[in-house]
Amino acid sequence: MVDYELLKKIVEAPGVTGYEFMGVKDVVIEAFKDYVDEITVDKLGNVIAHKKGDGPKVMLAAHMDQIGLMVTHIEKNGFLRVAPVGGIDPRTLIAQRFKVWIDKDKFIYGVGGSVPPHIQKPEERTKAPTWDQVFIDIGAESKEEAEEMGVKVGTIITWDGRLERLGKHRLVSIAFDDRIAVYTLVEAARKLKDVNADIYFVATVQEEVGLRGAKVSAFGIEPDYGFAIDVTIAADVPGTPEHKHVTKLGKGTAIKIMDRSVICHPTVVRWMEEIAKKYEIPYQWDILLGGGTDAGAIHLNKSGVPTGAISVPSRYIHSNAEVVDERDVDAGVELMVKVLEHIHELTI
Repeated sequence: MVDYELLKKIVEAPGVTGYEFMGVKDVVIEAFKDYVDEITVDKLGNVIAHKKGDGPKVMLAAHMDQIGLMVTHIEKNGFLRVAPVGGIDPRTLIAQRFKVWIDKDKFIYGVGGSVPPHIQKPEERTKAPTWDQVFIDIGAESKEEAEEMGVKVGTIITWDGRLERLGKHRLVSIAFDDRIAVYTLVEAARKLKDVNADIYFVATVQEEVGLRGAKVSAFGIEPDYGFAIDVTIAADVPGTPEHKHVTKLGKGTAIKIMDRSVICHPTVVRWMEEIAKKYEIPYQWDILLGGGTDAGAIHLNKSGVPTGAISVPSRYIHSNAEVVDERDVDAGVELMVKVLEHIHELTI
């Protein structure tokens, strides 16, 4: 069972890509502080929690940034025009509640809107809205009122989402991509005892716009081995052919073989499989044909880093209602701990 209260703090803290300092950074530092020897924050904002030890230098990365919106223009009648920060489908904005962040600890509410389908032409109703057709309504009646409320060009916006239980084993929340993996890092650090490795748990920034945090942190750490933890697509929903499911909820942690950013080192992949089998940890395979992870930046560092990845199956990613199975999360934590306990045995 997951630590619900810890997970709630991590997923609900604000931290849009590039603005992780607005909340999630401090939550992550607090979560790690009792389980590592040293915590530093680099110039880009990555939180690096170092558990010192003898043996190979290992970097584990999970990105703490979340997708969001940025105000690009305030209309004369007070509506906000926005641009995506990270990959967002404009269809996910309609009739949703948002938090418009005036300052680090201050926000106002907004609602995502578009032209009502009731007044559209029939042929227009079946088309998805474009970014030019969506807006955020904050209740202001003029540009001046919106500015008096604290909104300006560049203001950051997140969905108004929260963590809730869904059925017996499932959880639904904003920002499981990739806060569920940050939680995995913290839990792995908590459960680790003495290991024959020098371990760096890194909560990276700006993954959603090009793996930027992982790139600079890997350069600074110079790891012997790298592992990324991220979500992957659980497409096990009605209408999706079996061969396109990628992963399924409740079937275990996912060992990544490939995505668009990385082909995981085959020796690392098979070794992780052996670890999972040895300790009877439920697992499945992850081959993701769209999207990438921090592993894509880590494995290209300097002269190259043998890299693997653990994925958390998730439905409805990049929305305010992402769904995971806590059994898969627990399996991912267990596999990550066992990998670290045995990493000194891996030879490449």
